[in-house]
Amino acid sequence: MDAQQAVKPLTSQNFSKNQPLQVLMVCMGNICRSPTAEWVLRHKLQAAGMADWVQVASAGTHNYHPGNPADARSARHAARRGYDLSLHRARQLVPSDFEQNHWLFTMDWDNQALTEEMCPPAHRHKVQMLMSLVHPNPCVAVPDPYYGGDAGFEAVLDMAEAASDALIARLQAR
Repeated sequence: MDAQQAVKPLTSQNFSKNQPLQVLMVCMGNICRSPTAEWVLRHKLQAAGMADWVQVASAGTHNYHPGNPADARSARHAARRGYDLSLHRARQLVPSDFEQNHWLFTMDWDNQALTEEMCPPAHRHKVQMLMSLVHPNPCVAVPDPYYGGDAGFEAVLDMAEAASDALIARLQAR
């Protein structure tokens, strides 16, 4: 199975060009990985001319940092690559996210399990690991850089860029 096949399909029942595609990035606290993935994808969608029909947000499985900006280290590393995380404010995943979003991309297996646990059965097909956009191997996770050094934040950016590029290519092929 290739990475394109690993991504759950969009169907005519859950997406049309008249209604923007809603994408939600999910990590634990919504201050490092998911905001990085959100703002990288937003930037790349803008560059691809797709920002009007794909909307991106992020949330955390835990309510650790409600209303807080992105982690300063995430923001600093992202800024070095041209991504602005300054408008981000952390929030927790809520039940309406499952109804409103077409895809919910999780960063690791804990986020995946917690998101699936909250998710109504009718929407579970929308929840998948972010790196499934790039790797058919479902064991690839975006590591949490919070307790690590600079290399962790750079790795998150690398993975967010690769996943964003893969999603945009998939959408452009549609």
